[in-house]
Amino acid sequence: MRTPIIAGNWKMNKTAAEAVDFVREIRNKLGQIKGVDKVVCPPFIALPGVYDALQATDIGVGAQNMHFAESGAYTGECAPNMLTPYCQYVIIGHSERREYFNETDEGVNQKAKAALAHGLTPIICVGETLAQNEAGETQAFVSGQVRAALDGLTAEQVASLIIAYEPIWAIGTGKSASAAQAGSIIGLSVRGPIADMFGEETAQKVRIQYGGSVKEHNIAEYMAQPDIDGALVGGASLKASFVELVKNAAG
Repeated sequence: MRTPIIAGNWKMNKTAAEAVDFVREIRNKLGQIKGVDKVVCPPFIALPGVYDALQATDIGVGAQNMHFAESGAYTGECAPNMLTPYCQYVIIGHSERREYFNETDEGVNQKAKAALAHGLTPIICVGETLAQNEAGETQAFVSGQVRAALDGLTAEQVASLIIAYEPIWAIGTGKSASAAQAGSIIGLSVRGPIADMFGEETAQKVRIQYGGSVKEHNIAEYMAQPDIDGALVGGASLKASFVELVKNAAG
């Protein structure tokens, strides 16, 4: 049995003070929900305060990005060893990073390896554009992203990480893939390549999230799909109703 995991990606929202106030507001109710792993991913500057506010809870903390090097002349970047005091997770290869900051499959692979080497659990994002979806290219494209991201990893490493399937056309648009559609793509184009590369046993251990306009009223539909193990939540994770979303995910 794979434990479901819901992660809130706050993106570039909330100041450090606002972030701490928010987690203080939701932590008790969120902590009462069992049977699902809960993670919040605030901006870099808010990580220490959020980490402190969530001590003595079972709510995890994740970063939204990181560099693969431990140090160096990389202005504006954050190294994995800078995150480990405050984080257990790190989002890697989000479509916004790929689109706006030219992140590549190779870079995602380097970051995944670095995260694992430092004891961080990567949440590796994959997903296709609307044009690719409409052209019937989803399986080839998403499978390619998965294979590239996991290249050179061991089966044990792969079993411990998380993959988030986020169709780009459903992120922040109000559109979303149907639960059946998302479940089918995840089974075929995400879990399938993992089985090809590392064996069916490993593929069945990997937790795979859906992301893209996930809300409290539709999360249960996605969780009912056998290959969907949670969600990477954007805008809906910025409000107190995130608690209701997590509760509905837990069933």
